[in-house]
Amino acid sequence: MPDPTETKSRASSEDAARNVPAFESSWRSRFEEFAEVSDDDAGIAGWSRSGLDARVRRFAGLWKPSHSGGSWLDAGCGAGTYSRILSQHGLAVVGADYSLPTLLKARSRSTEPIGFAVADVRRLPFRAGSFDGALCFGVTQALGQSDEAVQALAAAVKSGGEVWIDALNGWCVANVITVARRRLRGQPMHLRYESPATIKRLMRSHGLERVRLHWLPILPRRLQRFQPWIETPLARWIFRTVPLVGLLASHSFIVSGERSGPARRA
Repeated sequence: MPDPTETKSRASSEDAARNVPAFESSWRSRFEEFAEVSDDDAGIAGWSRSGLDARVRRFAGLWKPSHSGGSWLDAGCGAGTYSRILSQHGLAVVGADYSLPTLLKARSRSTEPIGFAVADVRRLPFRAGSFDGALCFGVTQALGQSDEAVQALAAAVKSGGEVWIDALNGWCVANVITVARRRLRGQPMHLRYESPATIKRLMRSHGLERVRLHWLPILPRRLQRFQPWIETPLARWIFRTVPLVGLLASHSFIVSGERSGPARRA
């Protein structure tokens, strides 16, 4: 029997595909505009400050560098928030983004020795197996589909290297309501929501193993005073172990995996 989350994601992807060029072009322009008018990490990346802070806390609580001196790729680096975190752990970091104005802002905000490159996550200009790890946060919601990005990220890391990807959860009740309201009003797609099962499947199909799903619940701005409650160890345990709680209540999610075997060229 097919996984219903994958079935829903395929249907959503087919709907999105009909308007992919306009959707992706619009987001590219928006990212450039964000960089031109904003001077803070959240604004440059297009997040609310509380939303970015919650994402950074979650990543910091999950990720542990395996060793110092490795090299990492931050694909879709935005203002360089995660690039700086990686660099502060003694890693050699390359931040890549397809928006030149964004990269210029990222470089101006970074005192660490970070390299920056103009590049699309789906067509990375690096040799296969160049990095010990790669992360791609805040990107998939602006792409028409995730397959090419996952393939390129998996190819970029060497055997044993890590890949971390985040996405907006297409099964979260709040997100489903948002999509339904926009459709009823005849409004175009503004974000692409993803199925956790689809990202996990794509990562495995492109040579990643030990694939793990991590829920990333984020409350809306008006309820931010309660955000600490859903970041407690007890809340994390409930999201992780109680069936459907994470799937239906988590705004976003992170999936991590490890490269197996020789790296393949995308």
